[in-house]
Amino acid sequence: MTEKRFYQVGRKPWEWRLKPAGDAERARGRVPGTRRHWLKWRDVHNDKSLKRERVMVDKKPLWWTIGLVLLLFITPFLPNSMISVVSIFCIYAAINILWTLIIGTAGIFSLATLAVVGVSAYIAAAANVYLGVPWPFMLIIGPMAGLIFGAILAAPSTRLDGLYYALLTMGVAEICRVFVVQLRALTASGGAITNVDSFIPEDWFLQRPGLLLGFVGAFLLMLGALLVWRLVNSERLGMLLRVAKTSREDEAFAEAVGIDFRRARLMVFIISSAALGVVGAFYAMYYRSISPQIFSLDQLLLLFAMMVIGGLGRAEGAVVGAAIVTIIDKGLIELGPPRIILVALIMIGVTVFAREGLMGARNQFRDFRNRKAGERRARRTEKGGEAMPEEATEVHDKQELYYRRFNKRLRDKLKDMITPELIAEHQRDPLGHHSDALARVLNFFRRGEMADKYVIHRMKPAEEKFRIMAVSGARGMPPRVVDDREYSDIKEAYHAVFLLRVNDLLES
Repeated sequence: MTEKRFYQVGRKPWEWRLKPAGDAERARGRVPGTRRHWLKWRDVHNDKSLKRERVMVDKKPLWWTIGLVLLLFITPFLPNSMISVVSIFCIYAAINILWTLIIGTAGIFSLATLAVVGVSAYIAAAANVYLGVPWPFMLIIGPMAGLIFGAILAAPSTRLDGLYYALLTMGVAEICRVFVVQLRALTASGGAITNVDSFIPEDWFLQRPGLLLGFVGAFLLMLGALLVWRLVNSERLGMLLRVAKTSREDEAFAEAVGIDFRRARLMVFIISSAALGVVGAFYAMYYRSISPQIFSLDQLLLLFAMMVIGGLGRAEGAVVGAAIVTIIDKGLIELGPPRIILVALIMIGVTVFAREGLMGARNQFRDFRNRKAGERRARRTEKGGEAMPEEATEVHDKQELYYRRFNKRLRDKLKDMITPELIAEHQRDPLGHHSDALARVLNFFRRGEMADKYVIHRMKPAEEKFRIMAVSGARGMPPRVVDDREYSDIKEAYHAVFLLRVNDLLES
């Protein structure tokens, strides 16, 4: 007696799955103030074990938590120089995240991000040094200055777009730098404001306790930027802007359905500018000074390199890009000028091989893999088979291919059944009892797709006049007339529809 062998089909998912009890109730915690859950768990049924399993659909929050916790616990064990590098990374990451909101979510190509940070830092530092405002109030003055300056910058964005607005904002940043350098009444030391109060005690400045305290503040600043990103990009404002940011046609559609996307863009720009004001005030307190260097083109290009390397439109791309550039620029400072060339080479390499940055490389690889699989299918396809060669690269669902293959074999079998005797049988009695061959053919016609399906239309109520039409299959689209012939007998119309379907079957 031969032993039966069963072969495994498919791949085993390499992920951790929870196996809750079948009668256990779902209890999912929500983020305070929102309807969102901390982690996206979904229950699935395992056909092999016949048990319920819990799978994490979106793993990004988990990876964010692991990465931030590791950064928080590893940094205290680093040397003093590296602690300072990590703090600078957190500040740049916060700026990049908020800049991503402006460019990615709002779709406003602004190059005045550092200008907003610098103006807020200068106003907060001047209030502290010359007016004696305590340092905690700098965290209020900074966002107020960023809010006002952001509102001024947002006004031209309703008239200008793209390259023109980018050149305008770049010019604004340069005007701010020249103005600060020439304002000798408040910035006597080369355009800089020094001796700014800080949350770091003066005795701890540049000492290990002060560096650790500065890192904690910069870490909280980055968490705040991530919170702003989450509340704006994933809630109502971000959802409204996703409708209108792809193309001009989408903007017209958004206006047609009543979405004021221009107002939503301005809101995102102003909110991000206010948050950048907090970063500016923190920047002045962290360094205990502020200089015109923050308005320089060098700093803007470094920030731009972070965005290109990490990926535009993603918070994780902003953080990863800031980490790579900061480590090279600040951590490898002993290399000298070649480290800038290294940043440029990485940016060029990412641009060539990953069109959406490092964080978009995974999706790009999946698209490449699916395209290659489709090309392999295209080489072995034929007309009327699985798929046409030109469309095989776009079919990713294997079930669709299996259905097309089965449908082709079924059509080949039914073509052999189409004989003059079968057509004569249908003409004699279209609605009566049929032979097995005719019943098979009619069942295949009845199961056809709704698009281009033939129907019989009665011309006028209570009149025996019929016309053959074909439905579109799309909701709201009227059917089309197949021919202008009118039939006075319903059986004759049924047979005409049968002949049309037979012709389509033989030509397929």
